[in-house]
Amino acid sequence: MAVRRTARIAATIGIVGAVGLGLVAVAGGAYAQPQLPPVTPEDLVNSVLTHADPGPFNGTVELDNDLGLPALPQMPQAANGTSTARVWSGGNHLGRVALPTDTGERTLVSDGTTRWAWNSDDRTVVKRPAGAQADRAAPTDPAAAVAQAIAELRATSTVAVDGTATVAGRGAYELVLTPAPTERTLLREVRVAVDAEKRIPLRLTVLATGSSGPAVQVGFTALTFGPQDPALFTFTPPPGATVTDAPAKDPTTQHQDTTTVGDGWDTVKIMRRPAGTTTATAGPNTPDLSAIGTPVSGTWGSGRLITTAVGSAIVTDDGRIAAGAVPAPVLTDALSR
Repeated sequence: MAVRRTARIAATIGIVGAVGLGLVAVAGGAYAQPQLPPVTPEDLVNSVLTHADPGPFNGTVELDNDLGLPALPQMPQAANGTSTARVWSGGNHLGRVALPTDTGERTLVSDGTTRWAWNSDDRTVVKRPAGAQADRAAPTDPAAAVAQAIAELRATSTVAVDGTATVAGRGAYELVLTPAPTERTLLREVRVAVDAEKRIPLRLTVLATGSSGPAVQVGFTALTFGPQDPALFTFTPPPGATVTDAPAKDPTTQHQDTTTVGDGWDTVKIMRRPAGTTTATAGPNTPDLSAIGTPVSGTWGSGRLITTAVGSAIVTDDGRIAAGAVPAPVLTDALSR
Protein backbone atom coordinates (compact mmCIF):
# COMPACT_ATOMS: atom_id res chain seq x y z
CA MET A 1 0.00 0.00 0.00
CA ALA A 2 1.06 3.56 -0.47
CA VAL A 3 1.43 4.08 3.26
CA ARG A 4 4.57 1.98 3.11
CA ARG A 5 6.09 4.84 1.11
CA THR A 6 6.56 6.73 4.38
CA ALA A 7 8.86 3.96 5.51
CA ARG A 8 10.50 3.89 2.08
CA ILE A 9 11.09 7.65 2.16
CA ALA A 10 12.69 7.26 5.54
CA ALA A 11 14.77 4.40 4.24
CA THR A 12 15.80 6.53 1.27
CA ILE A 13 16.95 9.24 3.65
CA GLY A 14 18.91 6.55 5.45
CA ILE A 15 20.50 5.27 2.23
CA VAL A 16 21.25 8.70 0.85
CA GLY A 17 22.42 9.88 4.21
CA ALA A 18 23.72 6.64 5.28
CA VAL A 19 20.92 4.42 6.34
CA GLY A 20 20.16 5.60 9.77
CA LEU A 21 16.61 6.38 9.71
CA GLY A 22 14.92 6.86 12.97
CA LEU A 23 11.18 6.72 12.84
CA VAL A 24 10.41 8.98 15.73
CA ALA A 25 8.00 11.60 16.88
CA VAL A 26 9.36 14.30 19.17
CA ALA A 27 8.71 13.08 22.67
CA GLY A 28 5.92 14.98 24.40
CA GLY A 29 7.81 16.50 27.27
CA ALA A 30 4.69 18.16 28.65
CA TYR A 31 3.09 14.76 29.31
CA ALA A 32 3.61 12.76 32.49
CA GLN A 33 4.75 9.19 32.01
CA PRO A 34 1.59 7.06 31.90
CA GLN A 35 1.11 4.29 34.44
CA LEU A 36 1.00 1.04 32.49
CA PRO A 37 1.08 -2.62 33.59
CA PRO A 38 4.63 -4.04 33.79
CA VAL A 39 5.85 -5.96 30.77
CA THR A 40 9.04 -7.91 30.15
CA PRO A 41 11.27 -7.04 27.16
CA GLU A 42 10.67 -10.48 25.63
CA ASP A 43 6.90 -10.19 25.92
CA LEU A 44 6.94 -6.66 24.50
CA VAL A 45 9.05 -7.67 21.49
CA ASN A 46 6.89 -10.72 20.82
CA SER A 47 3.72 -8.67 21.01
CA VAL A 48 5.12 -6.16 18.49
CA LEU A 49 6.01 -8.94 16.06
CA THR A 50 2.54 -10.49 16.29
CA HIS A 51 0.44 -7.27 16.34
CA ALA A 52 2.17 -5.21 13.64
CA ASP A 53 -1.04 -4.61 11.60
CA PRO A 54 -2.84 -1.58 13.09
CA GLY A 55 -5.82 -1.69 10.70
CA PRO A 56 -7.19 1.47 9.04
CA PHE A 57 -5.87 4.74 10.45
CA ASN A 58 -4.86 8.29 9.64
CA GLY A 59 -2.18 10.41 11.21
CA THR A 60 0.43 13.11 10.99
CA VAL A 61 4.07 12.07 10.79
CA GLU A 62 6.84 14.48 11.80
CA LEU A 63 10.48 14.12 10.79
CA ASP A 64 13.13 15.91 12.86
CA ASN A 65 16.36 15.43 10.94
CA ASP A 66 19.92 16.21 12.03
CA LEU A 67 21.83 14.06 9.53
CA GLY A 68 23.79 16.96 8.06
CA LEU A 69 22.76 16.32 4.45
CA PRO A 70 22.00 19.07 1.91
CA ALA A 71 18.51 19.60 0.55
CA LEU A 72 17.89 17.41 -2.49
CA PRO A 73 15.32 18.53 -5.09
CA GLN A 74 13.62 15.12 -5.15
CA MET A 75 13.87 14.62 -1.38
CA PRO A 76 13.64 17.86 0.64
CA GLN A 77 13.08 15.79 3.80
CA ALA A 78 16.75 14.74 3.66
CA ALA A 79 17.94 18.19 4.75
CA ASN A 80 18.33 19.17 8.40
CA GLY A 81 15.18 20.47 10.02
CA THR A 82 11.60 19.42 10.64
CA SER A 83 9.06 18.32 8.06
CA THR A 84 5.66 16.68 8.21
CA ALA A 85 3.51 14.30 6.19
CA ARG A 86 -0.09 13.11 6.34
CA VAL A 87 -0.70 9.37 6.20
CA TRP A 88 -3.89 7.39 5.60
CA SER A 89 -4.28 3.60 5.55
CA GLY A 90 -7.46 1.81 4.52
CA GLY A 91 -6.21 -1.76 4.78
CA ASN A 92 -6.21 -4.22 1.87
CA HIS A 93 -3.35 -2.39 0.11
CA LEU A 94 -5.17 0.95 0.26
CA GLY A 95 -3.07 3.93 1.32
CA ARG A 96 -2.25 7.60 0.81
CA VAL A 97 0.68 9.82 1.81
CA ALA A 98 0.88 13.60 1.31
CA LEU A 99 4.41 15.07 1.43
CA PRO A 100 4.70 18.88 1.24
CA THR A 101 7.59 20.36 -0.76
CA ASP A 102 8.85 23.95 -0.88
CA THR A 103 6.63 24.73 -3.86
CA GLY A 104 3.92 22.07 -3.84
CA GLU A 105 3.27 18.52 -2.75
CA ARG A 106 4.06 14.94 -3.59
CA THR A 107 1.08 12.61 -3.28
CA LEU A 108 1.43 8.83 -3.11
CA VAL A 109 -1.72 6.74 -3.50
CA SER A 110 -2.37 3.01 -3.66
CA ASP A 111 -5.87 2.03 -4.83
CA GLY A 112 -5.28 -1.69 -4.31
CA THR A 113 -4.24 -2.47 -7.88
CA THR A 114 -2.09 0.52 -8.87
CA ARG A 115 0.34 2.73 -6.96
CA TRP A 116 0.46 6.37 -8.09
CA ALA A 117 3.16 8.97 -7.35
CA TRP A 118 2.13 12.56 -8.19
CA ASN A 119 4.65 15.43 -8.10
CA SER A 120 2.92 18.80 -8.35
CA ASP A 121 6.22 20.64 -8.95
CA ASP A 122 6.76 19.16 -12.42
CA ARG A 123 3.23 17.77 -12.91
CA THR A 124 4.42 14.20 -13.37
CA VAL A 125 2.76 10.94 -12.38
CA VAL A 126 4.55 7.60 -12.08
CA LYS A 127 2.37 4.49 -11.85
CA ARG A 128 3.20 0.89 -11.07
CA PRO A 129 1.19 -2.25 -10.25
CA ALA A 130 0.41 -2.82 -6.57
CA GLY A 131 0.53 -6.12 -4.77
CA ALA A 132 3.49 -7.59 -6.69
CA GLN A 133 5.44 -10.39 -5.03
CA ALA A 134 8.29 -8.01 -4.18
CA ASP A 135 5.84 -5.59 -2.53
CA ARG A 136 4.36 -8.28 -0.33
CA ALA A 137 7.82 -9.08 1.02
CA ALA A 138 8.36 -5.45 2.09
CA PRO A 139 6.90 -3.56 5.07
CA THR A 140 3.39 -2.32 4.32
CA ASP A 141 3.35 0.70 6.64
CA PRO A 142 5.61 2.58 9.08
CA ALA A 143 4.66 0.35 12.02
CA ALA A 144 5.43 -2.79 10.02
CA ALA A 145 8.78 -1.33 8.92
CA VAL A 146 9.85 -0.75 12.51
CA ALA A 147 8.59 -4.18 13.56
CA GLN A 148 10.73 -5.73 10.82
CA ALA A 149 13.76 -3.79 12.08
CA ILE A 150 13.16 -5.10 15.62
CA ALA A 151 12.97 -8.65 14.30
CA GLU A 152 16.28 -8.23 12.46
CA LEU A 153 18.14 -6.60 15.38
CA ARG A 154 16.91 -8.52 18.43
CA ALA A 155 19.38 -11.43 18.08
CA THR A 156 22.40 -9.10 18.19
CA SER A 157 21.07 -6.71 20.85
CA THR A 158 20.56 -6.26 24.54
CA VAL A 159 16.83 -5.58 24.87
CA ALA A 160 15.23 -3.68 27.77
CA VAL A 161 12.08 -1.76 28.69
CA ASP A 162 12.91 1.75 29.93
CA GLY A 163 9.71 3.18 31.36
CA THR A 164 6.75 4.63 29.49
CA ALA A 165 5.91 7.65 27.34
CA THR A 166 3.02 9.44 25.68
CA VAL A 167 3.24 9.58 21.89
CA ALA A 168 0.52 11.18 19.74
CA GLY A 169 -1.68 11.18 22.84
CA ARG A 170 -1.33 7.43 23.36
CA GLY A 171 0.36 5.54 26.19
CA ALA A 172 3.43 3.61 25.12
CA TYR A 173 6.24 1.45 26.47
CA GLU A 174 9.85 2.48 25.73
CA LEU A 175 11.64 -0.50 24.19
CA VAL A 176 15.43 -0.08 23.96
CA LEU A 177 17.76 -2.12 21.75
CA THR A 178 21.51 -1.75 22.34
CA PRO A 179 24.00 -3.37 19.93
CA ALA A 180 26.19 -6.17 21.25
CA PRO A 181 29.87 -5.18 21.70
CA THR A 182 30.85 -7.27 18.69
CA GLU A 183 28.65 -5.27 16.30
CA ARG A 184 30.49 -2.86 13.98
CA THR A 185 27.98 -0.03 13.97
CA LEU A 186 27.88 3.74 14.45
CA LEU A 187 24.68 3.49 16.48
CA ARG A 188 24.55 3.60 20.27
CA GLU A 189 20.96 2.48 20.69
CA VAL A 190 17.51 2.39 19.15
CA ARG A 191 14.46 3.32 21.21
CA VAL A 192 10.99 2.23 20.11
CA ALA A 193 7.81 3.59 21.68
CA VAL A 194 5.29 0.74 21.49
CA ASP A 195 1.56 1.50 21.73
CA ALA A 196 0.32 -0.08 24.95
CA GLU A 197 -3.04 -1.06 23.46
CA LYS A 198 -2.33 -1.87 19.81
CA ARG A 199 1.26 -3.04 20.42
CA ILE A 200 2.47 -1.32 17.26
CA PRO A 201 5.54 0.96 17.07
CA LEU A 202 4.63 4.65 17.34
CA ARG A 203 8.17 5.99 17.22
CA LEU A 204 11.73 4.79 16.94
CA THR A 205 14.63 7.01 18.07
CA VAL A 206 18.09 6.36 16.67
CA LEU A 207 21.06 7.64 18.68
CA ALA A 208 24.61 7.60 17.39
CA THR A 209 27.72 6.81 19.40
CA GLY A 210 29.15 9.98 20.94
CA SER A 211 25.94 12.01 20.48
CA SER A 212 23.52 12.98 23.24
CA GLY A 213 20.51 13.66 21.02
CA PRO A 214 18.77 11.77 18.19
CA ALA A 215 20.39 12.05 14.78
CA VAL A 216 17.05 11.74 13.03
CA GLN A 217 13.49 11.45 14.27
CA VAL A 218 10.23 10.79 12.46
CA GLY A 219 6.93 9.43 13.63
CA PHE A 220 3.37 10.09 14.66
CA THR A 221 2.37 13.35 16.33
CA ALA A 222 -1.32 12.59 15.77
CA LEU A 223 -2.94 9.22 15.15
CA THR A 224 -6.55 8.04 14.85
CA PHE A 225 -7.64 4.47 14.22
CA GLY A 226 -10.83 3.55 12.38
CA PRO A 227 -12.42 3.38 8.90
CA GLN A 228 -11.26 5.96 6.36
CA ASP A 229 -13.03 7.75 3.50
CA PRO A 230 -12.74 5.45 0.43
CA ALA A 231 -12.27 8.51 -1.80
CA LEU A 232 -8.81 9.01 -0.28
CA PHE A 233 -7.60 5.84 -1.98
CA THR A 234 -8.53 6.71 -5.55
CA PHE A 235 -6.42 8.78 -7.92
CA THR A 236 -7.05 10.38 -11.30
CA PRO A 237 -4.09 12.10 -13.01
CA PRO A 238 -4.72 15.86 -13.18
CA PRO A 239 -5.32 17.39 -16.62
CA GLY A 240 -2.04 18.05 -18.42
CA ALA A 241 -0.01 15.73 -16.19
CA THR A 242 2.70 13.57 -17.75
CA VAL A 243 2.02 9.95 -16.82
CA THR A 244 4.72 7.28 -17.11
CA ASP A 245 4.83 3.63 -16.13
CA ALA A 246 7.55 2.58 -13.72
CA PRO A 247 10.02 0.13 -15.26
CA ALA A 248 8.75 -3.43 -14.99
CA LYS A 249 10.72 -5.79 -12.79
CA ASP A 250 11.51 -9.31 -13.87
CA PRO A 251 10.35 -11.50 -10.93
CA THR A 252 12.97 -14.11 -11.84
CA THR A 253 15.89 -11.68 -11.50
CA GLN A 254 14.81 -8.76 -9.30
CA HIS A 255 16.11 -10.45 -6.12
CA GLN A 256 19.56 -10.28 -7.67
CA ASP A 257 19.48 -6.45 -7.58
CA THR A 258 20.18 -6.37 -3.81
CA THR A 259 22.87 -8.23 -1.88
CA THR A 260 23.03 -8.39 1.92
CA VAL A 261 26.42 -8.68 3.60
CA GLY A 262 26.53 -9.33 7.34
CA ASP A 263 23.61 -9.30 9.74
CA GLY A 264 22.21 -7.37 12.68
CA TRP A 265 23.56 -3.90 13.31
CA ASP A 266 26.44 -4.14 10.84
CA THR A 267 24.35 -5.29 7.90
CA VAL A 268 25.36 -3.75 4.56
CA LYS A 269 22.90 -3.63 1.66
CA ILE A 270 24.44 -3.47 -1.81
CA MET A 271 21.94 -2.35 -4.44
CA ARG A 272 22.34 -1.81 -8.16
CA ARG A 273 20.95 1.20 -9.99
CA PRO A 274 18.93 0.56 -13.16
CA ALA A 275 21.09 -0.09 -16.22
CA GLY A 276 22.10 3.04 -18.11
CA THR A 277 21.61 5.42 -15.18
CA THR A 278 24.08 7.46 -13.13
CA THR A 279 23.89 9.12 -9.73
CA ALA A 280 22.29 12.08 -11.47
CA THR A 281 19.94 10.22 -13.85
CA ALA A 282 18.48 7.35 -11.84
CA GLY A 283 14.90 8.46 -12.44
CA PRO A 284 12.36 11.21 -11.76
CA ASN A 285 11.75 10.11 -8.16
CA THR A 286 15.36 9.29 -7.26
CA PRO A 287 17.59 11.86 -5.52
CA ASP A 288 20.63 13.15 -7.43
CA LEU A 289 23.65 12.00 -5.43
CA SER A 290 26.33 13.37 -7.76
CA ALA A 291 26.84 16.62 -5.82
CA ILE A 292 27.30 15.17 -2.33
CA GLY A 293 29.92 13.01 -0.70
CA THR A 294 33.65 12.69 -1.28
CA PRO A 295 35.55 10.67 -3.93
CA VAL A 296 36.83 7.27 -2.75
CA SER A 297 38.43 4.27 -4.44
CA GLY A 298 39.78 0.83 -3.65
CA THR A 299 40.06 -2.70 -4.97
CA TRP A 300 36.27 -2.64 -5.39
CA GLY A 301 36.41 0.34 -7.80
CA SER A 302 35.68 4.04 -7.30
CA GLY A 303 32.76 6.21 -6.30
CA ARG A 304 31.51 8.73 -3.72
CA LEU A 305 31.33 8.26 0.05
CA ILE A 306 28.42 9.85 1.93
CA THR A 307 28.64 9.88 5.72
CA THR A 308 26.50 10.93 8.66
CA ALA A 309 26.58 10.26 12.38
CA VAL A 310 24.35 7.22 11.95
CA GLY A 311 25.86 5.49 8.96
CA SER A 312 27.48 5.72 5.57
CA ALA A 313 26.89 4.94 1.92
CA ILE A 314 29.15 4.47 -1.11
CA VAL A 315 27.72 5.17 -4.56
CA THR A 316 30.07 3.45 -7.01
CA ASP A 317 30.83 4.57 -10.54
CA ASP A 318 29.77 1.15 -11.86
CA GLY A 319 26.22 1.48 -10.59
CA ARG A 320 26.22 0.01 -7.07
CA ILE A 321 25.04 1.58 -3.80
CA ALA A 322 26.39 0.09 -0.56
CA ALA A 323 24.78 1.43 2.61
CA GLY A 324 24.55 0.61 6.28
CA ALA A 325 24.58 2.02 9.79
CA VAL A 326 28.30 1.31 9.78
CA PRO A 327 31.65 3.09 9.32
CA ALA A 328 33.09 3.34 5.81
CA PRO A 329 35.60 0.44 6.18
CA VAL A 330 32.71 -1.98 6.70
CA LEU A 331 31.22 -0.80 3.39
CA THR A 332 34.49 -1.21 1.49
CA ASP A 333 34.94 -4.70 2.96
CA ALA A 334 31.45 -5.61 1.75
CA LEU A 335 32.07 -4.20 -1.74
CA SER A 336 35.35 -6.13 -2.01
CA ARG A 337 33.73 -9.51 -1.46
